[in-house]
Amino acid sequence: MLELYQFEASHYCEKVRLILDYKQLPYKAVEVTPGMGQVELYRLSGQRQVPVLKDGETVVADSTAIATYLDATYPARPILPADAAMRGLCLMLEDWADESIGPNARKVMIGAFSQHPSFRTALLPASTPEVIKGLVSAVPGDFLNLLGTGIGFGPDDIKAATLSLHQALSSICAILAVHPYLVNGEPTLADFAVAGISMYLKFPAQRYVDLPSGLGEKGVPGLADAPEYERFWAWRDQLYADYRIERSIPPKDAGSGPVRIGID
Repeated sequence: MLELYQFEASHYCEKVRLILDYKQLPYKAVEVTPGMGQVELYRLSGQRQVPVLKDGETVVADSTAIATYLDATYPARPILPADAAMRGLCLMLEDWADESIGPNARKVMIGAFSQHPSFRTALLPASTPEVIKGLVSAVPGDFLNLLGTGIGFGPDDIKAATLSLHQALSSICAILAVHPYLVNGEPTLADFAVAGISMYLKFPAQRYVDLPSGLGEKGVPGLADAPEYERFWAWRDQLYADYRIERSIPPKDAGSGPVRIGID
């Protein structure tokens, strides 16, 4: 069986999980323990980042490399167009999702944790005393912003990332107004990249991903709930409903485990 070495909360891993489900390929998810687990991952793949796919003796690192490997090795339900021009467009859109939408989504999500107490406290265990929840909610957003300044998560960084994401979602909505998918009449790698990476803008409602239950349907205010992007979220949710397999995941209290963000 295929083995996917992953972090559950990584949106790049989610992209690969979407592709595996679309291709109807059974796999075993192997959660990598931060630190020591990444040392083992290095021994396996020669690098420390997830996702990594193991298929028998073949080991493939990087979500794009995994996607192209799966399409070449398991050609049923292809995710790369046969037409050369459409294939090029598909790969360009996937790269845009990986290199622009993904990093910007991580920044604005962290900004939302800083500025919106309800989003922040969703990570706390359900058993957390109300007084502790109140203290967490009361931490000034300006203080959290100060902590992020200088490492790419300060107010100016988040503002720029938010603007970029508004432009991205507007562009995608314009495409979806006339086409069911981003490249042609069938889902492609571009669709799965954009849909999976959007997890950091609005978490799925269903139990596709083993995250604290308090995060379900929560998202970045102004992006997840903006009326002008309803088309995008309806498209994303329909793509999940059509192709993503809901996992049998035991209910997890909000914040009952660590949630690592942005590892790839």
